[in-house]
Amino acid sequence: MESLVSLAKRRGFVYPSSEIYGGLNGFFDYGPLGVELKRNIRDCWWRDMVQRRDDIVGLESSIIMHPKVWEASGHVAGFTDPLVDCKASKQRYRADQLFFAAVVVEGSTIGYVSALESENTAGELQTAAEQLKRKKAVQGTLAAVQPKEFTEATAEEIPLIPSPATGEPGSLTPPRAFNMMFETNVGAMRDASSVAYLRPETAQGMFVDFKNVADTTRVKLPFGIAQIGKSFRNEITPRNFIFRSREFEQMEMEYFIHEDADWAQCHEEWIVWCENWLRSIGLPDSHLSRYTHPKEKLAFYSRGTVDIMFKYPFGVQELWGIAARGNYDLTQHANASGKPQDLFDEGTKKKIVPHVIEPAVGVDRIFLAVLAAGYAEEDVTDDKGNVEKRTVLRFSPRIAPVKVAILPLLKNKEQLTNRARALYLKLRRNYAVQYDDGGAIGKRYRRQDEAGTPWCVTIDFETIEKPGDTFTLRERDSMQQKRITETELFALLAEYVY
Repeated sequence: MESLVSLAKRRGFVYPSSEIYGGLNGFFDYGPLGVELKRNIRDCWWRDMVQRRDDIVGLESSIIMHPKVWEASGHVAGFTDPLVDCKASKQRYRADQLFFAAVVVEGSTIGYVSALESENTAGELQTAAEQLKRKKAVQGTLAAVQPKEFTEATAEEIPLIPSPATGEPGSLTPPRAFNMMFETNVGAMRDASSVAYLRPETAQGMFVDFKNVADTTRVKLPFGIAQIGKSFRNEITPRNFIFRSREFEQMEMEYFIHEDADWAQCHEEWIVWCENWLRSIGLPDSHLSRYTHPKEKLAFYSRGTVDIMFKYPFGVQELWGIAARGNYDLTQHANASGKPQDLFDEGTKKKIVPHVIEPAVGVDRIFLAVLAAGYAEEDVTDDKGNVEKRTVLRFSPRIAPVKVAILPLLKNKEQLTNRARALYLKLRRNYAVQYDDGGAIGKRYRRQDEAGTPWCVTIDFETIEKPGDTFTLRERDSMQQKRITETELFALLAEYVY
């Protein structure tokens, strides 16, 4: 992970926001390569989700909406995380990310240990338990720890659980609700009547505009409304780089189906669609898995939720959630606004409130996933037999920030640079390409490897001296080279950059 974050900064993918002032935790800026990669992820999703389907339309709703939207949706009352304070260190933790365990020796509890959620939480707790046993010089067999979230701690246990910051018990507070919505004020006055919120999700915009879309387009059930946009959550503990931040971008789609439709089948179809789409942008099956939320942990209105999980460097975490939400959202907004959110069903000749399947994913999490899946360090041998380390980002051509790099073999040979410039100008009409004539050709290849560029085209002496007007095409992953014509190059791009 450390190498990945370092590369992201060094090559202009992601910078800490406001870095010259010390940064601001949970906020990031996307650099020249990062903004291209992020834009390509969004564009691929939009083309496949909206433009290449007949049953889904797009929407762009306001970031700040009427505060009653968030009252009706339940966010004002219930969009909370359990917060724990350490009174000694002034640190704050999410209670569901803070774990503890009783240290039991020969059936007797001799104390408690704690650890923050990680890929090896149980192992850290076990190690801490062994240290506590040695510190107290207790004889006997130590039982395996049983990790629990701090939300499960009893009132009697809380004073006995040590703070992760100090290692001492007695300073952790009981969990309390913390609303994660950012408040702001609209208008010149700052009072209760001017309070508004930065949206914590894009979904509600699609629900409150449901009737507008249905009345102004020719959509028929089943149909979807898709949106890409910024959301904001005042996370207690932003962590793992851009995985959990306070400002992020979402790609969500609300798919409206008949109340009598087979929701389980539709739900499964969208899970499969999302898995296939992730593969299409280069995420490998080996890193993908499913997590089905158990019934007892579902929201009362939810019929089922499945998360597509990804194996990040810091562990397997949620990437894409696909939820069957019933008709809860439309019903809530109908009741709160007094305006029906229904459709007339020609088959039954009655009005119905559609049910919803919701695939929701964060652009930033996909960005981090393709970085993690594509990142590799390997030893390669040059023509002289020297071994050097190569850092490469194996991005799918669909999302690579730069599709082709055009490299004249020599920068001071006018015939080479003129031909290279001509090809560069022709390619950039349709593709993100880069012209690079600085340094040895091998170093230029390495620069493009780190940027994730799938192909490099070298304009060499054979291009200008031999018939056929061919170039040397160097493929990033295999590093194999072959001669190719301009027509063949455009055909290659048309096939892989779709």
